[in-house]
Amino acid sequence: MSEPDFTMLRQRMLAEIAAKTVFSTTYLDKAALDPRVMNAVATVPRHAFVPLELRPYAYVDTPLPIGYGKTISQPFIVAVMTDLLGVQPTDTVLEIGTGLGYQSAILSELAHRVFTVEIIEELAEQAAHRLADQGCDNVEIRVGNGCHGWPEHAPFDKIMVTAAPELIPPALIYQLKPGGTMVIPAGLPDAQQLIQLRKDAQGSVTTREIFQVLFSTLEDVAFP
Repeated sequence: MSEPDFTMLRQRMLAEIAAKTVFSTTYLDKAALDPRVMNAVATVPRHAFVPLELRPYAYVDTPLPIGYGKTISQPFIVAVMTDLLGVQPTDTVLEIGTGLGYQSAILSELAHRVFTVEIIEELAEQAAHRLADQGCDNVEIRVGNGCHGWPEHAPFDKIMVTAAPELIPPALIYQLKPGGTMVIPAGLPDAQQLIQLRKDAQGSVTTREIFQVLFSTLEDVAFP
């Protein structure tokens, strides 16, 4: 497929995201996503962040397998989660679950710095190459247990988690700045909710459930 083909498919994907947002107004309390978010989704070529054999399906609004039992999230969910995060140009963002780097690239368009943690070394290596090819020079990747966050660069203005723990890891809450926002799927596999967590200036935390989702489990394993 040619670049013009991908561009046309990406425009269709954007239209589908816009339509689904309207139908999700009750959950999102808005009928349209932030134009900055939509522009980032329009800019980042999703086909560059999926396995080669799946490129023809890159702009279908569905998750796609990326190997190792993991997936790249549905574009509508990526857009909604990014919108809920409310990333500003001066923000430093922590992402948990790099995958092949698509969400990292979206965040790269919006934030000052992105630190992203991936537990599977092979995926992290592939993501690094794909992000470099797209000129995402404000993203740093680490191989490790995402439940532990990235203490050396904490605190973070925003935290995005793309795999679901049963309970929100305390380390991630601790590493979120006062005034910051985290977006995370959490819960038992058959009852996961997308959650927007906010920490106020005094450090108190409030959560808001958005809608039910289905994500890969956030692995919490011993890691060197």
